[in-house]
Amino acid sequence: MTARTRRFTGRFHAPRSLRKQLLVTSLLILSGLLILIGTLQYVLMRNFIYSNRAEAMETQIRSVPFEIFNNAGNRRPGGDRRPLLLDAHTTLAIYNQDGGFMDLKEETLSASPAPRMSNEAYDQLLKLPQDKRGGNYQLITAGDGSGHLAVFMNLGRPGAARMLLQMTVETGPLRDVILQQLLIFGALSVAALLAGLLLYLPTLRKTLVPLSNMGRSAQIIDAGNLNVRFPEEQGQLEIDQLSQSFNGMLERLEISFKNEREAKEQMRRFAADASHELRTPLTSIYGFLEVLLRGAADNREQLYSALSSMHGEAKRINKLVEDLLLLARMDGAPRLQVKQVLLGELIDDMQAQLRVLAGERQVVFDLAYGIRCLVDPDQIRQVLLNLFHNAVQHTDAVKGIIHISLHAAGELAELTVKDNGSGISAEHLPHVFDRFYRSDSSRTRKYGGSGLGLSITRSIAEAHHGEVTVSSAPGEGAAFKVSLPCLRD
Repeated sequence: MTARTRRFTGRFHAPRSLRKQLLVTSLLILSGLLILIGTLQYVLMRNFIYSNRAEAMETQIRSVPFEIFNNAGNRRPGGDRRPLLLDAHTTLAIYNQDGGFMDLKEETLSASPAPRMSNEAYDQLLKLPQDKRGGNYQLITAGDGSGHLAVFMNLGRPGAARMLLQMTVETGPLRDVILQQLLIFGALSVAALLAGLLLYLPTLRKTLVPLSNMGRSAQIIDAGNLNVRFPEEQGQLEIDQLSQSFNGMLERLEISFKNEREAKEQMRRFAADASHELRTPLTSIYGFLEVLLRGAADNREQLYSALSSMHGEAKRINKLVEDLLLLARMDGAPRLQVKQVLLGELIDDMQAQLRVLAGERQVVFDLAYGIRCLVDPDQIRQVLLNLFHNAVQHTDAVKGIIHISLHAAGELAELTVKDNGSGISAEHLPHVFDRFYRSDSSRTRKYGGSGLGLSITRSIAEAHHGEVTVSSAPGEGAAFKVSLPCLRD
């Protein structure tokens, strides 16, 4: 049974088109409302017509001559009597308290006999006060199945037998009037539905145009084409808000995909550069080992020279690995051991070490003391060493001058390392903080640089909610400035 029901209902799928769904739903709602209105109209019209007819019948029943009731029991065949001028569908009858029922069909010339209720129903009406019987009506079903509208009047007098006068009229003509009105209402409702349908279809089509536009835009959008945007001003507030939300999501997705592509490209370059940087010293070490294996180990001078070179290359590898590990930690969740530090005093303690690294170069310090910052002191030392080492690499060993300055600028502490080296050309400036980027690879390799020092410097500065910038011109040296938040006294 269930399978049959599913097969039967499966043939009648709900329309999948939103336009058709809205149209069918609207028609069903309007049809339901019209049916409800028609039902209420039928009930109200029926009560109104029956009530009006009952009031007219009460007026008629009061105008019936009383002598008809007195002579009703003394009928004689062929006797002269004046019939009542009533409708052919109207009947009169008398019910007395003894259970007798007299049909006054001859007096009314009615086309049908008077319908009769049960004696219990009549007795209940006789028990009612006279003023309670007026203004009400009852529906009676005759023996032939026809319906009748009945009103009653008490004929009893004080001291006399109580009688009840019944006047009825067939409800068929009244129902015909009601049905005629309902048919008119139904025809007008169908016409209204058709007219509404003709007017509603263009409006519905126009209303769904923004959704169609969004659908076409969505078909164009894919992972490689995220620059398409939904139209945001189509005249419908809800659709416009939805378009704005989707556009915001697409913008975030586009940025995410762009960052992912850049990250993949950076990772590819990083892997390639790291492999190259590791391969170079390993190749040198391998070459020296081959030389030693061929007999150079027996020559003390050649052995010492080879071991010294291999030691230098091993130091380069060790430095490169340490820098890579530090960058990996900074790229993830850097763990800084921050505390309040006086930057001027920290740099002042490093003067001796920096002068040793500078060799014969001139080092000038311009430090403002008392600048307090919340930093990791070891990381800040690393930043200064990286910048100073970079300045040493790009300045003359004798004529080189390196300026180190520290000053407060509002809520920032600005540490600047400036040199009088060869400078950096404009095309290299945007890339100086990229990993493994070297504007002069031969000079950097000579001094053992890995191309990661400036990248590490930027990562450390950003981890402290600061930044590092560079300004330079060819032949005028370079100035690297690190800005860090400082604490107010």
